[in-house]
Amino acid sequence: MFRLFHAKILGPKLHRLKPMTFQYLFPPFPEYCSLLFETSLRSLSISSYHCDPLLSSLLLTLKSSPSVSCCRVIHAQVVKSLNYRDGFIGDQLISCYLNKGSIPDAQKLFDEMPHKDSVSWNSLVSGFSKRGELGNCLSVFSRMRSEEALELNELTVISVISACASAKARDGGSFLHCCAVKFGMELEVKVVNALINMYGKFGCVDSAFKLFWAMPEQNMVSWNSMVAVWTQNGIPNEAFNYFNMMRVNGLFPDEATMVSLLQACENLHLGRLVEAMHGVIFTCGLNENITILTTLLNLYSKLGKLSVSHKVFAEISKPDKVALTAMLAGYAMHGRGKEAIEFFERSVRDGVEPDHVTFTHLLSACSHSGLVREGKYYFQIMSEVYKVQTQLDHYSCMVDLLGRCGLLNDAHQLIKNMTLEPNSGVWGALLGACRVHRNIGIGKEAAENLIALNPSDPRNYIMLSNIYSAEGLWSDASKVRALMKTKVLTKNPGYSLIEHGNKIHRFVVDDYSHPDSEKIHKKLEETMRRIQEVGFVSETESILHDVDVEVKTDMINKHSEKIALAYGLLVCNAHKPIVIIKNLRICRDCHNTAKFVSLIEKRTIIIRDSKRFHHFSDGLCSCGDYW
Repeated sequence: MFRLFHAKILGPKLHRLKPMTFQYLFPPFPEYCSLLFETSLRSLSISSYHCDPLLSSLLLTLKSSPSVSCCRVIHAQVVKSLNYRDGFIGDQLISCYLNKGSIPDAQKLFDEMPHKDSVSWNSLVSGFSKRGELGNCLSVFSRMRSEEALELNELTVISVISACASAKARDGGSFLHCCAVKFGMELEVKVVNALINMYGKFGCVDSAFKLFWAMPEQNMVSWNSMVAVWTQNGIPNEAFNYFNMMRVNGLFPDEATMVSLLQACENLHLGRLVEAMHGVIFTCGLNENITILTTLLNLYSKLGKLSVSHKVFAEISKPDKVALTAMLAGYAMHGRGKEAIEFFERSVRDGVEPDHVTFTHLLSACSHSGLVREGKYYFQIMSEVYKVQTQLDHYSCMVDLLGRCGLLNDAHQLIKNMTLEPNSGVWGALLGACRVHRNIGIGKEAAENLIALNPSDPRNYIMLSNIYSAEGLWSDASKVRALMKTKVLTKNPGYSLIEHGNKIHRFVVDDYSHPDSEKIHKKLEETMRRIQEVGFVSETESILHDVDVEVKTDMINKHSEKIALAYGLLVCNAHKPIVIIKNLRICRDCHNTAKFVSLIEKRTIIIRDSKRFHHFSDGLCSCGDYW
């Protein structure tokens, strides 16, 4: 059929057809479309190439070119029939080669071009910049500076600045800043905006600050750049200060503003602030922007408000793959494995093609819910049915799933049979499972591999020490701790956060720094006494020190999440959940404490640790004790 169509119907009229015509005719066969068009080009006469419509068609074809080979076919016809300067087709070919990653072809073509103007040079430097080829980018820039007849413009400088920013090349960035001043571009808005963005990525907020306020007039991009700079560098309060100043100056937020502000909210952990930003989104008419809504639903999920995330998702008229993946990640984070599977299956039925990120979150959801059978099933069909190549994150999820369910030998065997070299995520998942199930043999192997991969990470030493301590092997545990001290490694101190009164209250272990400390500790003692009366027994096994049980009990009762919980019972509305965020994994004793407190206080308690969310209600946890 295709040959008949090609030969008898299109034969004499091929030169009149646009390249996209073939894709419309045969959408299920893109490879044949590409071949058909390439064949068409070969059959064209030289005279037909000098028609303006054909030249436009060639340019259009380059922009949608599916492969380097197609670029070469067009290139060959250009060499035979056209002048490189016609319609900037030489510049377009260079861009096409660079977009497809064929740097040698682009460089060779550029060198062969008889007449190169500023557009030609900028096509090359811009292409290198987009590909992150900093060395080539700087090399071309140096060649441009040596060309006496060539005038450098804003586009040239901005492209190289962007390359330096992406590569975080501080020396190169400083050099470009000096060049901008030398060329008299230090007050050009676009150049200064690029420099602000670059210094923000370098972490040089002072330099970005000075450039911003030295500008004669800031535009929307300037303000957005500064909001992003403060957010990227962990200074969210300043991001909101600049947002307020921007509003005072009569500018309304756009997509870039809101995405940066929502990311800043993630560092502040203030739920009421997120709700306020949600209101701003509606006020500014951005409530149909899919990028903003995706960022918003992801943020609500991280704050423990999964139901609100679902409402935001429902407001997206046509959710894309990013939005669908964000919602799936929310289910995974909250341990809603079955809901995640239902959501995944529904999305696939609606025509969504899952990728490696989708399966990472799906397998993570299975892992957080202990769904071994389901996890194995999706791990298998991922490559067999959906042709998604298995990556390290997928193996990490499966090792975590198998290991935490007690199938340590299966997890260990999976690592041995991996087609990829195991990374710290894979070995870390196995080591964590060995810690839970007290398997010294496999745990030691996992720890040794982790330490070999990353000898500067204190968590690996601590985990191995804890495995030895749990088995009463105090001498071995001491040796690991001593090794850690010789390397001058210290673990991150644990802390817990809770929101009240439009601010975040931070607690550490045995914390008495809060103004209401006396009331808090009195409430904690009272709560612990009440849950003990209904059957709670402290799990002192998580205190891995060679001391008496009474001392262990006292130590474990002063964990930061318990203090934060007592404070929440004192100040939080009885009809709203108590939400606590912890930077480390919650221990078993604190996990059981939260279950008992939710029962006797008739309260919903939500704790987010470094791995997942735990929803406690009526004496049960959403994780099903799959800790």
